[in-house]
Formats: sequence, structure tokens, C-alpha cells
Amino acid sequence: MSLVFQELHPASSPSTLNEEWFVLENTGPGQVNTAGCTLTVSRKGHPKGQKSSRILGTLDPGVVLKAGERVRLICGSPAKKDQGQPPAEAEGMRNYHLFLREPSLLKDELTVRLLLKQHLFCSIDYTPPVQKAE
Repeated sequence: MSLVFQELHPASSPSTLNEEWFVLENTGPGQVNTAGCTLTVSRKGHPKGQKSSRILGTLDPGVVLKAGERVRLICGSPAKKDQGQPPAEAEGMRNYHLFLREPSLLKDELTVRLLLKQHLFCSIDYTPPVQKAE
């Protein structure tokens, strides 16, 4: 299976959950079903063990990605307008909302993983952008 995180996009503030997302792409030749996969984060450098990882959510029902397709895993809820406007869907890029309560990509260096039970599908390291001094 060739799932790859292509982009991690942090929210501009803790309340704008619809502005935080993870782009997942199927780079393999066949289709992949993400049903039941778990999205986790841990501090960068920690092993993938349960004690060091925090579960963000389970993709249920998940999505089926054909070869070359991408999905944007948006942290917020589409019904909550106070969480900001999620990006529009486009051909080859669907939105999948995670309905989280808080953003994950605000301050720490993290490793984001997609697992099915204990099988690692993909992971990516994240370093927050440097804030410009005014």
C-alpha cells in the first residue's frame, strides 16, 4: 500500500479547526480503503508505541482512494461555521472531516501516523512554521 502524507496545514488559531488538515495521497497502482485506520500524533522522535502516541480519530467509514487520488483530512466539522471555512473540494481531492475538538499542529514538533491496528500505512514529521516577529 502506498499511502503518503503530502501536506500538513496548521490552523491560523485554535478555534479555526476547519483550517487545519492533512492531505493523504494514494501513490500506488491499486485502490486503498482507509476504513478503520487510526490517525495518531506523537512528539517527534518518539517510537510509535501506544503510550507515546495520542489518537486523533478513527476513519470510520473512511474513504476509498483510487491510484493517484488524494483526500484532505480536515480536523473540524463542516456544520460549525465558527470553526472557519474548509477548503472547497476539487477533482481528485475530496474532504473528509474528523470532527476534532482542538487543533493538533499548533506548537510542537510532531510525527503524524496513519495505522490500521498496528500496521503503519504512512507517517510524516511536522515542524511548526516559525512565527515572524513584528
